[in-house]
Amino acid sequence: MSNEINKAVQEAAPEFDSKVVPAMREAIVMVQMVLYRHLREDIQTRYQDWSDQKKTWMAGAVVNNLFGTEAADPEVGRFASEHRQLIEEELRELNSRMGDLVPIFTDALRMQTICDNQEGIHSISSLLMAKELGLLEEERVLPMPSTFMIAVRKLGAENGLVEAAEMEADEQKNNEQNENGQKGNGQD
Repeated sequence: MSNEINKAVQEAAPEFDSKVVPAMREAIVMVQMVLYRHLREDIQTRYQDWSDQKKTWMAGAVVNNLFGTEAADPEVGRFASEHRQLIEEELRELNSRMGDLVPIFTDALRMQTICDNQEGIHSISSLLMAKELGLLEEERVLPMPSTFMIAVRKLGAENGLVEAAEMEADEQKNNEQNENGQKGNGQD
């Protein structure tokens, strides 16, 4: 286990309000959905002889593997078992195919580990696997939860998962709250 990763999780976890965990989990799922969409499109062009169903299962299996989650659909689990080597190959190529998403993978995997830690779940293995695959930017600063959620909402809007107007309204509300907090602290 990487001491730096373990130390970062331990240092960040006490600062993490457990009320934020459900919102953080939603943001992590949105990152997974964006990755799934990008993978699905990429797989569509590379596995043209496969059925649409197999392509869907492949994208789902790669996302599940990266984030250490169990497949909700038993067929995806069965597919993953039968195509283990191919899924591992897809994971190894993820950085070259989806490199622009690596910063948000890094943040999402770290946030997932912190959320899991808050709930007594040991999931650092996902971070270690991501590190081995070149999908973890260790030097990247761990963002505050609100910063992470704003970045994920922006990513979701860019990918059609969140309405841009909804995102702008949330940012405006966040800005107003920050301004009110500063005025209340005599920092106007």
